[in-house]
Order: sequence, then C-alpha cells, then structure tokens
Amino acid sequence: MSFTLPDIPEKDDFTDLMSQLQVVSDPRLIVVGTDAAFAATLTRLMRLERLDIELAYVTENRSDATEAYRLSTGAKAARAALKGAVHVVPLIRDDAGIALVGAATVTGPIRPAGDRGNGGTEELVGEAYVDDNKLFSGTVPGIRIVPSPKLPGIKASVDRRSRWGGRRWLEGRAIQLGAPAARLVRDGVPNPRDLKRSTFYRHDQTWLLVR
Repeated sequence: MSFTLPDIPEKDDFTDLMSQLQVVSDPRLIVVGTDAAFAATLTRLMRLERLDIELAYVTENRSDATEAYRLSTGAKAARAALKGAVHVVPLIRDDAGIALVGAATVTGPIRPAGDRGNGGTEELVGEAYVDDNKLFSGTVPGIRIVPSPKLPGIKASVDRRSRWGGRRWLEGRAIQLGAPAARLVRDGVPNPRDLKRSTFYRHDQTWLLVR
C-alpha cells in the first residue's frame, strides 16, 4: 500500500495511514521525502506510542539525517528500505515533543533588513549545557545539535566565527539552552516563534531504524 502525504505531514494526515497499519503484522513504514517529513513521521509514531513500527527513509540527496544515521540515498536507499535490517537507536526529541532526525540549529533572532546590514540573524546570547558540561556561556554565532545512532544519543557543538576553527562536539543525554531570544530550526523547519529556553534529550523509548 502507498500513501501520498504533504511535504511536511501533520497530525490529521496520518489518520488513514495509521488505521491501515493497525492490521499489518511487523509493519514497516518508508518515508520518501525530506528530513522534515522523516521527523514528522517519527514524531507521530512517538506520540501514538507506535515506536514498534519499523521506519525507513529514502531521499535523493545527502542530508543531515543521512549523515547522522549513515543512510544511503537514491536507488541504494530504496533497496535498503525494502530489504535492510532493523536497528534499535535512541530517539532524540525536544521539550515540545518533536523528534529530531537530522540537525537542529539555534541562533539569535532574525535581524530586520536595514538594521546593521541586509538582514540575517543576530548572534546567540545565553548559555547551554550538555548534561553537566558547559557548551558555551556568553555570545556565539549559534549552536548545532544532532542525534546519534549510539548512546548517549545526542551531540552538540558551537558554530565558530572562523571556518578554520573546526567543531568541538560534546556528547550526552540532553542539551539545555537558555537565552533572552533564540531562533530554533529543527530539521529545516523554523520554530514559529523565538524561544527563551529549549531542551533536547533522549526519549525513554528507542525507535526502529531500517538501514
């Protein structure tokens, strides 16, 4: 069976799909699309408590999710989605109940065009911790958060002002951020409003990734 859903499916878009999966033994769901669609599907499975459903991802080009989970793309990804093995991996989510499959970026708020330039984003002011380890305190260009297929489950790094600085990753179970105003983008989807606090952490259940 196959279903066509919007580019970024929402709650009601899964109604018919989930009713069909109720009668399938050992169900495997294949998402063909973007990291945003992949994340929306995993989020829905988490909220419906159907993390027993195997989840595969097929996309044409490399993405944050294919990098994070070492997934193939194109025809090779399609073959893996049908014939691949199932791997139990940590599920990373945030305090809004949204799963993360590729990367989240956090910067300062958007700077209006004409204000000290042609728009863009402000630097991020605040502090963040990965478990008990300080990621940053003060002002940085931004931070990047990615899931990991192995424990402890989450990695975070600070964006460097110079591309020659490289990234220093901290790994842990959770990352907590506090800021006067922060712009969050999860798997390519901007949060509708700036945040003062945000937490990403390892869910108490795992999920089933096909690869």
